[in-house]
Amino acid sequence: MEELRFDGRVAVISGAGGGLGREYALLLAARGAKVVVNDLGTDRRGEGADVAMAQVVVDEIEAAGGEAVANGDSVATPQGGKAIVDAALDAYGRIDIVVHNATINRHGPFRDLAWEDFSAVLDVHVGGAFHLAKAAFPRMCDQGYGRIVLVSSIAGLYGEKNVSAYCTGKAALIGLANALAQEGACDGVTANCIVPAARTRLAEGRDTDDFPPWGPELVAPAVGWLAHERCTASGEMFVSLAGRMAQAYVAETRGVYQAEWTVDQVAHRLDEIADRSQQVTFNPLPSGFYDHLRYSFEMARKA
Repeated sequence: MEELRFDGRVAVISGAGGGLGREYALLLAARGAKVVVNDLGTDRRGEGADVAMAQVVVDEIEAAGGEAVANGDSVATPQGGKAIVDAALDAYGRIDIVVHNATINRHGPFRDLAWEDFSAVLDVHVGGAFHLAKAAFPRMCDQGYGRIVLVSSIAGLYGEKNVSAYCTGKAALIGLANALAQEGACDGVTANCIVPAARTRLAEGRDTDDFPPWGPELVAPAVGWLAHERCTASGEMFVSLAGRMAQAYVAETRGVYQAEWTVDQVAHRLDEIADRSQQVTFNPLPSGFYDHLRYSFEMARKA
């Protein structure tokens, strides 16, 4: 089987000083990519800073014969996002791959959640994705090639108690990836989400004694595929955890049509409205938004 390599490609990976990001960096570097290992070096709440975390990963890559540079800027600010991408441009002269993996979490029930904690989490997840994409996406489009991988979460798809900010941030990345997929399609730029779960420091405090092996190294190949030039998928969500690979997607029931509705009629026909026996899907590319409109409008026209 041919080895898929990244020779000549330059990758920026945020939050790559440990856990999942470290595995992404090691894999891409081992297959020929030049890597900017970004990590502010915070704890899992996003507090403190230590660029040594990123440097340790760079040392690992260089010891194995690869090329990498460490970066300790924050993805949570426009200046930081630009500086991270500039680190790739200054060191290697181009940017081909962005993997936005940086993450923090603030635990607690929503009723007690302070805005400062909520916004701090979104600054890293959503703001970080924006700032990195804002700096890298135009260059990718101008060069006619790019791969963007945003790291979402099962919590972003399905929710989880006591981490509402994390759930919100991870869900928002799906919408951004779909928008970037649409806008980058004509310029050879893809954007996808990886939906991983792995044994990292974010899992600390959970009872995982009965879990099968679920290390971050089991997720990295999926990210490697989404970052590779042969992968033409865009606007997709790939799930990876504990050796399971899958795709997630949005589905709707077929739905029912009436020219006019009352609240009572919605209640009366709810079983039909929610009937999942005939589901429909709309892929983000090439025209999921308009495909959705056309489908709904066609039901009205046929009535």
